[in-house]
Order: sequence, then C-alpha cells, then structure tokens
Amino acid sequence: MDMNQYLEIFIDESKEHLQAMNEHLLQLEKEPNNITIVNEIFRSAHTLKGMSATMGYEDLANLTHKLENVLDAIRNQQISVTLAIMDTVFSSVDDLEAMVEDIAAGGDGKRDVAAIVQKLLLIEQGEAAAAIDVPEAPADAAAGNSLQYDEFEWTVIDQSKEQGFTCLEVAVSLRADCVLKAARVFMVFKVLEKCGEVIKSVPSSDQLEEEKFDETFTVTLITQEPIEDIQAKTKKVSEVEHVRITEIVSGTQEEIKTPVQRAVPEAKQTNPVLEKETIQPAEEEKRAAKSSKQPVSNKTIRVNIERLDILMNLFEELVIDRGRLESISAELNHSELNETVEHMSRISGDLQNIILNMRMVPVETVFNRFPKLVRQLSRDLNKQINLEIIGAETELDRTVIDEIGDPLVHLLRNAGDHGIEMPEARLAKGKPAEGTIKLKAYHSGNHVFIEIEDDGAGINKERVLKKALDKGIVTEEQALGMTDRQIFELIMASGFSTAEVISDLSGRGVGLDVVKTTIESLGGSITIDSVEGSGSVFSIQLPLTLSIISVMLVEVEKEKYAIPLSSIIETAIVKKEEVLNAHNQQVIDFRGKVVPLLFLEDIFSVPHQEEDDRFYSIVIVRKGEKMAGLVVDSFIGQQEVVLKSLGNYLSNVFAISGATILGDGQVALIVDCNALIK
Repeated sequence: MDMNQYLEIFIDESKEHLQAMNEHLLQLEKEPNNITIVNEIFRSAHTLKGMSATMGYEDLANLTHKLENVLDAIRNQQISVTLAIMDTVFSSVDDLEAMVEDIAAGGDGKRDVAAIVQKLLLIEQGEAAAAIDVPEAPADAAAGNSLQYDEFEWTVIDQSKEQGFTCLEVAVSLRADCVLKAARVFMVFKVLEKCGEVIKSVPSSDQLEEEKFDETFTVTLITQEPIEDIQAKTKKVSEVEHVRITEIVSGTQEEIKTPVQRAVPEAKQTNPVLEKETIQPAEEEKRAAKSSKQPVSNKTIRVNIERLDILMNLFEELVIDRGRLESISAELNHSELNETVEHMSRISGDLQNIILNMRMVPVETVFNRFPKLVRQLSRDLNKQINLEIIGAETELDRTVIDEIGDPLVHLLRNAGDHGIEMPEARLAKGKPAEGTIKLKAYHSGNHVFIEIEDDGAGINKERVLKKALDKGIVTEEQALGMTDRQIFELIMASGFSTAEVISDLSGRGVGLDVVKTTIESLGGSITIDSVEGSGSVFSIQLPLTLSIISVMLVEVEKEKYAIPLSSIIETAIVKKEEVLNAHNQQVIDFRGKVVPLLFLEDIFSVPHQEEDDRFYSIVIVRKGEKMAGLVVDSFIGQQEVVLKSLGNYLSNVFAISGATILGDGQVALIVDCNALIK
C-alpha cells in the first residue's frame, strides 16, 4: 500500500495529538492526581504510536511507546507525578514534535533520542521495581475478574461486547524447568494476537520480555474465536503446562476506582475499539449515549491550503471582472444590464465572504503553543509567570496566521525575560510573587488586535530617550516634541539594540526592530504603552485578510494610486496659503497637530504639468501615532480591490506594496503608507 497518499493526514493528525498532549500535560501539572487527564494524554500517545507504526516511522513509534509506558504507570497509580517526571515527559513530547516537523519537511523522522529514552526507562524501571514486590494472583484465580481494569479499559471491554466480541482472561503457566521463558511468552502472544486483540497483561510486556516473573502470566484478549480453539492453540506452544481461560464479567464504577496494583502494557496491535472517540467515563453519560442511537455525521473535511489559494486567485479575477462590468454598466446606463450587474455584485459579495471565511483560522492555532513556552521560560529564569489567554477564538486569515507566530514568541519572551521581575523583587514592591502576562486577541472593524500585556517593571522612558540620543536615532530637537508612546516605540528602531541596552534597559529593545518589520510587512502596526513599575502593553493591529482590501482611489496627474483605507484618517482640501514651512518641510496644522506634507508626484517621479490651482487635495494617513498628509490631484472614491504582487523583479519598489487592476482595465499602484511615514 502506498502510504504517501496519507502523509498529509498523518502530519496534521499527529500535530493535533501532540498539541492535545501539551495542553493536557500543562493541566496535569496543576492537577497531578487527576487520572482522567492522564487517560487523555495516554489516548493521544497511543493513537500517535499506532499511526506512526502504520506509516513506517519506527523511531517515532518507539519513543511514543516508551512515553506511553510511563503514562501507563502514572494512570495506574504506580508512580506519582513529580516535577522531574513532568520535565522528562515534556522533553519527550518536544522530541516527538521535532520528529513530526522533520517528516513534514520531507525527512525520515529520525532523531537522536537516546538521552530522553534513558530517562523514560529509568522512570519506568522505578515503577517496575515497585510492581515486582506485589504478589501475583495464581492462574487459578483468573475467574471472577482477577485482573484489575481502569475506567478506560472497562469502556473498551463493554464496547467490544456490544459489538459481538468476547473478552477473555487467558492465564498461562510455563513448566518450572523452562529455560527460555521470554521466547515462550513471545510465542504465546503471537498465537493470541492471531486470535484477536491483546489489551492487557500481568506482568507487563516489558517485565515478561525481561523474564521478571515466575511461571505464570495472564493476558486479556478480545476475540470472536471459540474458547476451546484458543486454549488448544495456546497449549501447542512448547513448555506451556497449563492454560486456563475465563470470560470477563462487565465491570462497575466501584471496580474501576479500585487502586490498580499491577503494570499495564500497551496493546500489541492498534485496536480499532481503542480508536473510538465515543468514550464517556461518567455512568450517566454512558446511559445517555446508549439511549440516543442517532448516528453522528462528520460535518468537516480537511482541505489543502493550496486549493484555497487557487480558489482565492480565481475569485480575485472575478472581482476584477465585476469592477469592469460595473464600469461598463455605468457608461451604457442600460436598465436590465444595471440590474443584472447589481445582482451579480451582491452574489459575488456573498461568495467573497464565504471564501474569506474559509481561509479564516482561529488565532488559537498560534496561541496554543505559548503556555508551554511560558512554562519553560519561567523554569529557565527562576521566575513565577502565569499566562492568561483571552479571545483565542478570534479569527485571522491563514496567510497572517503563518507569519505572526515568530513575532509573538519574541514579544512573549521579552515580557517574561525583561518585563516580569524576580519573585523577591516583586514582593519588595508589594506585588504578588507570580507575574502575569496577558495575551489577548479581539476584532475591531476590519482589523484584529493582539495585545501582550505584562504587570512587570515597565519601561524607563528617560533611559530609552538617552540611549536613542546617544545612538543618534533622534535629535535633541525631535526629542522635545515626542509623546511618551513615541519614546517607548524608539526601542523598536533599527540599531537601538546593543549589549549595553540589555544591561541598562533590561533588554527591552533586543530584536524588536525585526518584530516591527514583520508586522508592518503584513500591513499591520505595533504600538507600545508602559507605566514604569506597573507594566507594559504591546498592541499589534493586523488586517483581517491580505488579498482583498478596501482602498481610496486617487489621481496624481494622469496616474491612479490606491491608498488602503486602514491607513487613512480622513481627506481634506487645503488652501495653498495655509501650508507652512518648518525645518525645510511643508506642513499643515491639522486639528492642532503639525502634519508634514508628502507630494506623491515627487515621490513617484510623476511628470508634472503646470496648473494654476489654489487648493491641495490631501489624504491624512497614519502609522501608529505618526501622521502625514499625502498630496494628490483629486479623489476618485472608495473601492474594494485585489492586491496583486509586483513579482520578483519589482519586489523592492519604494512605498509600493502591490498593484491592482481597476474596472476600466487600468493598473493602479497600491501605496505603502508605512514606508512613507518615518
């Protein structure tokens, strides 16, 4: 069978299971005695192991198997959850994630995991040693459920019976003079696996392989074969002296809650019953599930993002044609044509919303890896840090989601490393020892805002300003008119970050220029607010989508330009005599603020034709707290346009982020306001 056709599904589902494991591990750390959480982690690990083995990724399957053994010992209450064990489990999940990422990148998923495997084995051996001290039940005691089962195993047994399977305990005794006990155990397992599914054994599979038992072991088997046949086949194995088989009686909740005394191995094969997602541990939920026999249909499908990109590109062409039809219809002024075009515009508008929504992904897909990151950060820094996530269901375009992860990681590290103080310093200031970082996402208009807020030391603006002056980032004159927010944002200036900054300013500027560049390349912006001693807030504004944007069309001489509405404050018409000169720069007084003027015909070298006009048409745009007035010849109006790349040859054109095709077939360049405002 060609497994390549299942590779994408395998990668996606593996990432989902690993993420679920991470989330439940973080929860387990807070509730170390909650066996339900351990069962959830075990199920994810078990499924991942089966998938990996099926796909042929043996290293991935083997590491998951070792991890599964440790989880098995925890859920059977043979070892207690400690910080050291949690660190080892987290590290093993990190390795599993790295192996899956390698497979996704076209690799074979191989990785040197000898160190982590050794740690897992030490944990498991500690559990095994404890298990050896527990006396084993004799073979004759198999009747009446001699083995003890946890909640998950009872569910499997009950569901198997509902599907017509028989659940048996097969107690096997080897001859006292048996030399190769492990080999005989292996042969017994091979026989039983051909008869059905092995879901449990006492002692555990590893103990049996290491011959850490006397002569007797018991295996739990789910099968449809007659008991007589199973008994006869098992007795044919050399040096097997006795085989006693009893059918398992259904368990009760009381039996489930009994502390388990013996180790439980993994199933030798992937059990289809184990893969079901209808497990409901509570008794009332079981009854509810049995009473409601309505079939559950799957209403979701996985779609490759490339297919959505193709669909989006086709729709973008449709938007261009829609604009042209609207233009032609307006010129001809034909009633039926106008009506048809209006109807098509409404339908295409609905279609546009559907396609854009298909591309929308909750920011949770990015946020869900941060609790683990902050946990590790707090361990590395010896700080107490609590991460609060708000609005994880907020949706963003997939293109934006793919790019925003790294900047957020950097900002979170900054908040934890350089914002949150050490516990003793916080206590001295009257703060709780545990610092808090809030990661919040929310919609506002056509934008998504992501805020990273900490209750740490804040930013010392005097130090920031002094450093910026020393570095020549601002002049003394510029510094006099700067607001607090503008001073804080100096830490994101290129060249601000140095080793000296780390010591003087607690490293607040390290690498933030890269964060700023990435966010602005997405058509977004970032602002900083801070109160020294109380904390800081980094606020990121992002467009909902990057492909279809609302713009103001303007004309400069005979050329048309598109200015994104997200950057525009308002438009104005100003008399030329109202324009002032300040520091060799033409400016206007806009609502009490001095706003510099930028002439697009000069910036883009548009051929100038002399005209005697007493007024300037100005588009007031902003970038954070900074504003500028773009001087144009005339306003055409608002329009939705498709943002098209200029291609590799024109990738570095100053202040142009792309182009669009207008309704009349003309090409309009899209102005990058962020590049124009210094």
